[in-house]
Parts: sequence; structure tokens; C-alpha cells
Amino acid sequence: MADVLSQNEIDALLAQLSSGEVDAEEMKDVKQEKKIKVYDFKSPKKLAKDQLRTLQIIHENFARALNTFLSGYLRTYIHAEVKNVEELSYYEFSNSVVNPAVLSIVNFQPLSGQIIVDLSPAIAFNIIDRILGGSGKPFNESRTFTEIELTLIKKLKRQVIALMEQPWENVIELEPKLDKIETNSQFAQIVSPNETIALVTLSLRIGEVEGLLNICLPHLVIEPIIDKLSTKFWFASISKAVTEDDREKLQRRIEKTQVEMMAELSHTYITVRDFLDMQVGDVIRLDNPTDGEVTLYVGDKMKYIGIPGTSNNKLAVKVISKQEKGDENDE
Repeated sequence: MADVLSQNEIDALLAQLSSGEVDAEEMKDVKQEKKIKVYDFKSPKKLAKDQLRTLQIIHENFARALNTFLSGYLRTYIHAEVKNVEELSYYEFSNSVVNPAVLSIVNFQPLSGQIIVDLSPAIAFNIIDRILGGSGKPFNESRTFTEIELTLIKKLKRQVIALMEQPWENVIELEPKLDKIETNSQFAQIVSPNETIALVTLSLRIGEVEGLLNICLPHLVIEPIIDKLSTKFWFASISKAVTEDDREKLQRRIEKTQVEMMAELSHTYITVRDFLDMQVGDVIRLDNPTDGEVTLYVGDKMKYIGIPGTSNNKLAVKVISKQEKGDENDE
């Protein structure tokens, strides 16, 4: 966009033209340069800028979910952000991987094919150290991973890959599954070397350690949904009206949600002296009889009234009534 001159600059320019300090003919002789863009016909571009931008938005949401999950999992500050989204060949990606690597081969269901999630070894060793109770100091030694370390990484990767479902839900309802983990890039040939891929690079910082998380998305895998990878479709799907199918999906997810339920059998009061003198075998007398009603709590809210009993030789509580009071204030 051309610069806009202020009134003072216009007056100063006119004054220089009048005094002869600036030659009007020289100002007209502006060199015209042709804008040339290099294009490789051997490797044509298959992804538009808008589609790469949509992939960046998706993985920015994934990075936020990753921040929340890893901060709680490792009990330390985590910073993850998308550094770059680019289109290149699979050979270029594979050739840039340094062994030993942590390459997760992921089945991108319901799409046919696989993707690769590449975790920096420095970050992997840091995570393993923290899981095993260490402080997560930088690990400078270059060595292969043990079977125990790979098992720990595989367990973590399953949970990380599950975080991809929500960021992609406006495009497709994914069910990604971890297939295996390879430590050598030569054994992770999921597509031909000349195949076009979208490479999403995330920067990860855990304490004093920094590394990269690369997500390799082959064009063959995302080709069925390539038309949906546009910012126009993305924002349209966000603001779309709620359909009956959306309601059913939401209901299924809510029905699978686990909540904590607690039964309060009874309560009583004792003195501090009785509490301090308590020994094994002492009996505490409760206010309710053994066949009396018990209160059931969902979270911290009283919801049901029941009676104690047994079911299949296990202690159980049978619900006999629902606590209606206070429901109108629940959200």
C-alpha cells in the first residue's frame, strides 16, 4: 500500500519543486521491476495459503489444549505455540529428522492413511525424567530409548493424540489412534518420498528445555476434506445453527461423562478427648439406624435419598427419591 503524505509534507515537496531542489522529470523516471515468483513444476503446490492458514488455526487450538494437559500431567509450566505451517515433500521432512527420534505413527481415522507426530528427543527425555520424579534438567547425552522409556512415551502420546479430536471437530469428527512409535526415520515411510505433505511445527518449552513437535500431514490423507480446509468454511461451521444431529452428539458425550458420587451414611459428634483416645476396635455410634436413609451427593450437591444394602456381595445404596430443591439454580 502506497504511503499517504500529510499536508505539511505536500507543502514541503511543492516548495522544493518551485525552488528547483527536486527535478520533476527525475521523479517520473522510476524503475519498474517485474515481480517474479519461483515455481517448481516438478513439485507443484497442492495446498493454498488459505488451507495452510486453516491448518494453523486448528493447531493453535491444539497447542492451547496441549498447554493445559501437559501442565497438569507434569505439574510444571508448559508453553506450546505454532511456529510454522508449510508445504513440502515427505523426503524433505524425513531427511531433516535426526536419529534417535520419537516418531508416532497415527491412524487418522476415519480418513484413510497415517500421519506422523515427531517429538524432539530433548523434550522426550525431559518428560520421562519428570514422570519418574526428576526435576527435568536438560539431557545432553545422545542415546537410544529403553523399553521402559518408550512405554512411558507411548502412554503419554496416546493422551496427546486424543487432544486432536476437538480442534478438528469443525472439519471432521476424528478418531485418531496411535499405531506405533519408531525411533528411526527409515522405518517410518508412510508415503512415497515425493508425496506432498503439510508440516505443522510447534515450539515446546518445558522448564529450561526447548524443543519441537512436528506434525506431518500427507496430502493423500487430508485430500478428502481439502475443500473444508478454508477459513470461510471454518468460521461458517462455528456459527452454524445447532441441528438435531449436534444435539445427539452432545448428549452422547454428556452420557459418557464420569461424575463422582458420594453416599453419606450418617454423622455424629464426639469430643476431642474421645478422638485422641480412640483405639482399634472402638465403636462410634451414629445418629441414623442401620436401616435408615442415606444422603447421596453428586459432586458437592445433595441430589438423592437412598437406603443402604448389598448387591452381588458388595455394599450398595438403592435410590428411593430425588432431591428437587436447588435444581433450578444448577448450571
